[in-house]
Amino acid sequence: MFKDNLFEQFARIGKALASGKRLELLELLAQKERTVEELARLTGMSAANTSQHLQVLRHARLIEFRKDGLYARYRLADERVFSLWQALRDIGEDRIAEIDHVVHSFLKDRSTLRAVTTEELRKRLKNDSAIVLDVRPVEEYGAGHIPGARSIPLAELKVRLRELPKTREIVAYCRGPYCVLADEAVALLRSRGMKAFRFEQGFPDWKARGFPVEMGSRVAG
Repeated sequence: MFKDNLFEQFARIGKALASGKRLELLELLAQKERTVEELARLTGMSAANTSQHLQVLRHARLIEFRKDGLYARYRLADERVFSLWQALRDIGEDRIAEIDHVVHSFLKDRSTLRAVTTEELRKRLKNDSAIVLDVRPVEEYGAGHIPGARSIPLAELKVRLRELPKTREIVAYCRGPYCVLADEAVALLRSRGMKAFRFEQGFPDWKARGFPVEMGSRVAG
């Protein structure tokens, strides 16, 4: 009975993770805390469905919330929750062939966009040999970003290209390895004759490695 009860408690975490939408919510909450309404908009779910998924994650103690006036703002319970999703993601990539098939089916052009590894990005930052570009929404950038990164959200990039010198290498990053914002940014920059690459991971992965982060806003110039 002891082991039955013990393992059943651990199984609560597995049950909470047994939903693609809940995993997506965890990845979004790894960027910054958010309201139900924000999460519903970003995931394409109704507010009611989003709230239900959040309650499952709360029941498993994977997320927490704080009251902010009339709103509840949700966040990951701690950094280990992102590490849990990261481990699940890595095992899935190694063991489930369908994941690779889905990625290649929807990100057909990714093979032409050579990715910069974490160590390569650290070297570029140390040598100041590249502009690091954060193409996530500005509120995510403000909640935390790679030190020295410039903020130009993808939606604004086309009209702000003049802020980026054509003579510098550019490394763009976004939310994670499956986020397409950086892919689209690199494709646009390359179409304008710039030397651009995407970071193979995302900001939460950088942070999870224990590397320095900055908070607050920074202009692109």
